[in-house]
Amino acid sequence: MTVRDLLQRAIDADPDAPLVILPIGDGDDLAYSRSEFSVLVASLARQLSEHGVGEGDCIGVWLPNWPVALAAQFAASTLGAHVIGINTRYNVAEVENVVVRARPKVVLIADGFVGLDLLGRITEARRTALDAGRDWTDPVLVPIAEPGSEVADIGAYDLGGGSASLEAPAHETLADFSVVPGDPLCVAFTTSGSTGLPKLAAHDDSSVTTHAESCAAAMGLTGDDVFVCALPLSGTFGFSAAMAAVAAGSALLMHPSFRPDQLARQIPAYRVSALAFGDDMLARLHEEWQKQRADFSTLRWTGIADFNGESARYAEWLESCGAHATGVYGSSEVFALLSMWPDSVSAPQRWSGGGRMVGDDMEFRVVDETDTPVADGDKGEIQFRGPNVVRAYLGQPEKMAENVTRDGWFKSGDLAMRVDDRSFTYLARMSDALRLKGFLVEPDEIALRLAAHPDVERAKVVGVQATGETEAIGFVTVRPGAAVSGEELVDFCRESLAKFKVPSAVYVIDEMPTTASANGTKIKSGVLREWALERRA
Repeated sequence: MTVRDLLQRAIDADPDAPLVILPIGDGDDLAYSRSEFSVLVASLARQLSEHGVGEGDCIGVWLPNWPVALAAQFAASTLGAHVIGINTRYNVAEVENVVVRARPKVVLIADGFVGLDLLGRITEARRTALDAGRDWTDPVLVPIAEPGSEVADIGAYDLGGGSASLEAPAHETLADFSVVPGDPLCVAFTTSGSTGLPKLAAHDDSSVTTHAESCAAAMGLTGDDVFVCALPLSGTFGFSAAMAAVAAGSALLMHPSFRPDQLARQIPAYRVSALAFGDDMLARLHEEWQKQRADFSTLRWTGIADFNGESARYAEWLESCGAHATGVYGSSEVFALLSMWPDSVSAPQRWSGGGRMVGDDMEFRVVDETDTPVADGDKGEIQFRGPNVVRAYLGQPEKMAENVTRDGWFKSGDLAMRVDDRSFTYLARMSDALRLKGFLVEPDEIALRLAAHPDVERAKVVGVQATGETEAIGFVTVRPGAAVSGEELVDFCRESLAKFKVPSAVYVIDEMPTTASANGTKIKSGVLREWALERRA
């Protein structure tokens, strides 16, 4: 089974069933049946081939969640090429990093999407790379306008490698292309980049296919489901969810820009049954649900990534609507949705990060600093082995030895605790974990206590060494009209937390510092540490 086979299987089952739905407005949709989508894929594959794309080559996809962005993945796989997704929010340095390391032959680039000047960004990235003597190769740029619009000046996109328009689909079919032998690279994701510019973690075709089928089975997806595709396909979270939907034959409801007001209306209108979001997006959707009092009873399965410590709050809300809500786990190096909790696990555990591994061919271990497995119930770094593990880092082959052991274990850098042979609980990033009075403490445990205060809206806890030993420092935003002091919140923590877990100080701030990634919006812990050191000086 290959990525191309996933699409063909869906076509063979029901060629006229909807596969991709892009709401345009005023009740008008751009929709593709499975067979229509395959024509788009085959047409795109032919045009990429005419630009010299073949086995082993890279295609850059710098597009929002338009149907052509998903089609590009299947077109690349049909040719034995791989995709590097480029988030539309990437700055000049990030774009330069991706193009230099991935060396895409062709870049599909959004023209005029929500006023973004992507051409200006890649032009500046090219200039800075060449000025610095970096090995920049000009790709062919293929500008793509929003559905219903046209590109005004295609020639303006020629930076030296040429530019081309995207032709309308003709009558090509996937059968026109020979099957590519072997197991070529299929897709690459940028990592979080917390210790510098992001790495580009690449996976092969078979791992994408196997993981998509495992996810679809774990979520119970079928051809009757409608899955929201709102997270960018350029990130592992949005990509893994979309590929699982295709593997199951589910319809994808595309959101190029996440609009919670629209989605709140669309869930009942399109009978949406499944979604996978971070708690940051669910916070915005919940706000709209309260305004509209929309009917979310069609929701059946919801996966939640805990980016900001609020997953339990929104999981409880989704289950009140009738959906199964589960915490999930994953990363660019092992795919998102690597694990999730089944119905049989009770709340609140099933709302936490981690879960049961979806693939039987994947294994994990929890180890100490010497890579020795720890006893059940003890905390340590979680490591993974199996087909999901990153196969290569584009442009940085040396990174494999740094991140993967000789016997194939990927070092996640995440703190976790083993539940059983197939399940684990994610606790925190190892770099965020706190050593307080000799005890290893996950900061979210303290943050959850702060968030339980009726006046607190959001809470985050970081560790700093301002007085010679690690201290837990809390930051909170409060609800409109509320007035609570940091001293009162420290006392609130003393009521239920062990003495060594009580934060040394809590600071009330107007707004959390955040950063947007391909997988969601996360609170910037590094900025909070700087603020904590300033306040504790």
